[in-house]
Amino acid sequence: MRIGLMVGSDRERPRADRLTRLLDDGKAAESQGFASFWFPQVPGYLDAMTAVALLGQATSTIELGTAVVPIQTRHPMTLAQQAVTTQVACGGRFTLGLGPSHDWIIEGQLGIPYDRPARLVRDHLDVLLSAFGGPGSVDVENDSYRVHSPIDVADPCPMPVLLAALGPTMLRIAGERADGTVLWMADERAINDHVAPRITAAADAAGRPAPRIVAGVPVAVCSDHEIDQARKIASEVLGHAHFSPNYVRLLEHGDAQDVGDTMAAGSESTVADRLRRYRDAGVTDLAARVVPLGGEPAARQESRRRTTEFLASLVSTR
Repeated sequence: MRIGLMVGSDRERPRADRLTRLLDDGKAAESQGFASFWFPQVPGYLDAMTAVALLGQATSTIELGTAVVPIQTRHPMTLAQQAVTTQVACGGRFTLGLGPSHDWIIEGQLGIPYDRPARLVRDHLDVLLSAFGGPGSVDVENDSYRVHSPIDVADPCPMPVLLAALGPTMLRIAGERADGTVLWMADERAINDHVAPRITAAADAAGRPAPRIVAGVPVAVCSDHEIDQARKIASEVLGHAHFSPNYVRLLEHGDAQDVGDTMAAGSESTVADRLRRYRDAGVTDLAARVVPLGGEPAARQESRRRTTEFLASLVSTR
């Protein structure tokens, strides 16, 4: 299992410092030996693909990925142009994570219809994957798009695509047409019994390589008496499951009730044991989301340092 870091919005940081310090985070992750660095498209925060392109210029070896970009907000041709440009900026180290997001974001915040998201994903991929074969003309007509447009950004290069796939239909699409999935809020049983078998069977049937299963997992190294508080903080800070029916349905396949229940929290040995269970369930790539604990900034900084350094110590042993 490859071990990487996933970061998100850090609203404790002054707005003027957020981009600079994100770049510092990426450079630090590379220097510590992490295999990958993932950044989500958070409503109202830094743009993920712009940030990843800049990270590509600030780093040289680490894989950089979005986890994930919502498809409804970008036409597939526009997304293809931006993704290929980002791939050039990253020197071939960029992995595009995308998905249909959630109704409370797409319809509730942006006023865009959230109808038949799986069909939209299929139609979006028709255009996107054709554009990634460029330069040349992209000619695709389906239920959602009528595209007859050129693309001439760069010579053809590999563009790994991961889908945020939670349900059976999306997992089938991810196995058949993408390179794997990026997960959030999936515990070991959900991955072992639901995600891994479905996406692997779909990839096998399509004659594709074994898919990547990238699992976003909250992590905090802490004392035993802090574990319950750590799980509570993770659920509060990283979003409750009940906001999204997609996550509620995913949780039904496992034992977790909320984000905090998917968390690896406790002593170094306790955290390592849980991460091994994720590996054994079928996770190929860990995207660890460090959750700092403490009432004061200095305490949270120390908590983040302890957890990050422990994860870095695991990199060479996994």
